[in-house]
Amino acid sequence: MTINWLMLIVGGFFETLFAISLGKAQQSVGKAQAFWLAVFLLCVSLSMFLLYKSMGGAKPIPVGTAYAVWGAIGATGTVIAGILLFDEPATFWRMFFLASLIASVIGLQWVSSQG
Repeated sequence: MTINWLMLIVGGFFETLFAISLGKAQQSVGKAQAFWLAVFLLCVSLSMFLLYKSMGGAKPIPVGTAYAVWGAIGATGTVIAGILLFDEPATFWRMFFLASLIASVIGLQWVSSQG
């Protein structure tokens, strides 16, 4: 795994964190809401920066692959966080399609590393 892939994965985790912080901000008021919005701004900035950095350097990740993987990491993490933190349903079909998304991301990473 190259440093670019590592940056992309960490960026995807920050995407999950910025989505979680928006959910927490929706549930908060006053200073707590301001805190969660500040967390959102920090996480979205770090997430976008790491996405940007992963597409450059000695072994750049193609933009289409990078964006799809970054978005899938964020979406997967957000669905799991929604289930654990926001009492969202964990139905069979949600888990089936989440597993399909994860399999697709692994496939994208694999075919991108072949060339």
